[in-house]
Amino acid sequence: MTWLVTGATGMLGHEVVALARGRGHDIAVRTRRDLDISHRDQVESAFQTLTPRVVVNCAAWTAVDDAEEREREAYRVNADGPRLLAETCARHGARLVHVSTDYVFSGDADVPYGEGDPAEPRTAYGRTKLAGEKAVLDALPSAAVVRTAWLYGAHGSNFVSTMLRLMAERETVEVVDDQFGQPTWAVDLADRLVTLGELGSAAGVFHATNSGKASWFELAQEIFRLSGTDPGRVRRTTSEAFVRPAKRPAFSVLGHARWREPGLEPLRPWRDALRAAHPELAKPFR
Repeated sequence: MTWLVTGATGMLGHEVVALARGRGHDIAVRTRRDLDISHRDQVESAFQTLTPRVVVNCAAWTAVDDAEEREREAYRVNADGPRLLAETCARHGARLVHVSTDYVFSGDADVPYGEGDPAEPRTAYGRTKLAGEKAVLDALPSAAVVRTAWLYGAHGSNFVSTMLRLMAERETVEVVDDQFGQPTWAVDLADRLVTLGELGSAAGVFHATNSGKASWFELAQEIFRLSGTDPGRVRRTTSEAFVRPAKRPAFSVLGHARWREPGLEPLRPWRDALRAAHPELAKPFR
């Protein structure tokens, strides 16, 4: 049974491909250059050629700040593309697992967001991703939409790799302590995406983040600690010191109620995941 993974060379897509192959699945890899998911003819051609039974969509516009000025372009990738994939999956009888984001929420909460809580995006990126979620589930109610947050991994830039680099370059690093979320290892998320691809009956919205809660400051301290470096070199600051075109959510903690369903299991605590990931992530900085 062939699986089609879009965005396959990105940080998450790379891990999905590796894990799915490790479980014995035949994987067709497609990058942005190979397949523009917002182009109907290209999507249909890929399905005719590959006849995939499972599609994992890791393709996305993830440049959060750029989306503020280029929302139409982001919408094409984050909403039009997923809609086309879902419609094509529906015609061909394929399973779809689609990746979304915590940015669909306002970030104003003080308790974890549940899968069924109202979405109130405050950024262009969040609006386009929410539109993609709705388009997918309207066209293919049997699809699984997976929201994640604070993703890091070995294949691509992310907060953890940035901290490891700055650790070697600077004596101290300033990190915000007023934004809270769940650092999530791409390997752990990929494992759950593959599981959802294998479970054809699991449909609707899922939250997949490593459990617990941390500020960016606390995450940075843990990275320094695991590296054998004094965490006191990380200094607290606030979001006001790092103004961005797109406002970052103050609270991106997601609830995981759906992972208590049969055949599913929530992700491990974020500190445990970071400890497991650290040796591989730190290699380029040694």
